[in-house]
Amino acid sequence: MVSNPPPLFRLGFLFHESILNTSLEPVTFLCQYVNITIFKGSKGDPANIGETGPKNCKDVLKQGFTISGWYNIYPNGVQSLPVMCDLETDGGGWIVFQRRRDGLVDFYQDWNSYKKGFGNQMSEFWLGNDNLYMLTATGNFQLRVDLMDFENKKTFAVYSDFRIASESDKYKLVFGSYIAGDAGDSLSYHKNRPFTTKDVDNDSSSSNCAVSWKAAWWYHECHHSNLNGEYASTVESAGINWKSGRGFKYSYKVTEMKFRPF
Repeated sequence: MVSNPPPLFRLGFLFHESILNTSLEPVTFLCQYVNITIFKGSKGDPANIGETGPKNCKDVLKQGFTISGWYNIYPNGVQSLPVMCDLETDGGGWIVFQRRRDGLVDFYQDWNSYKKGFGNQMSEFWLGNDNLYMLTATGNFQLRVDLMDFENKKTFAVYSDFRIASESDKYKLVFGSYIAGDAGDSLSYHKNRPFTTKDVDNDSSSSNCAVSWKAAWWYHECHHSNLNGEYASTVESAGINWKSGRGFKYSYKVTEMKFRPF
């Protein structure tokens, strides 16, 4: 059953600084009645990482970690942010900011929910548009979209110069060009488009695309991709679509959106 998702790191999926040591050892604790291992980067390697710890997942990789999972990073050098690090795909170092895999989380959320982030660490989540703006505001980043269909076939697409604009600029999707992949390009249609949710309509359509397709996205008029759409939807254009892949009539089983410094 699809549940109304809590903020991403609400009790039950939040790991606290106080229960994690400052070594490179993994710490296991009870969370939602299952044991979860969270890997914490060292805070004592200023020569390589900085005095406060890793600033992104590429830094986590440099510390010698190779297992994908949730890690604390310190993007502003002070406050920690738990993120999902993909340390294996194409050399690793990716921060995963969107994941769909089982339909247990409702992605038909309002502006504030997408602003803050929602979901859970064991299933599906959106890291939060404020976090995306903060993490991509400085530096040069690659964006990668990974897709898997219900036959377990995997495809991907990679884009250059990725960043998300501030809330005052409506979390606009900014990137350079499609540079690699076998999924085809279904994101360039959304380039430089502001974000739209069911309660904040920033698209070019006469109707609200988020309401029409029960999702939230950088809609234009309306979409060529819709990775926050309804899970396993049989309604054309309403599912987790990637036009250049399986088309509007197909909803993908698993998706991940991720970025890393380049």
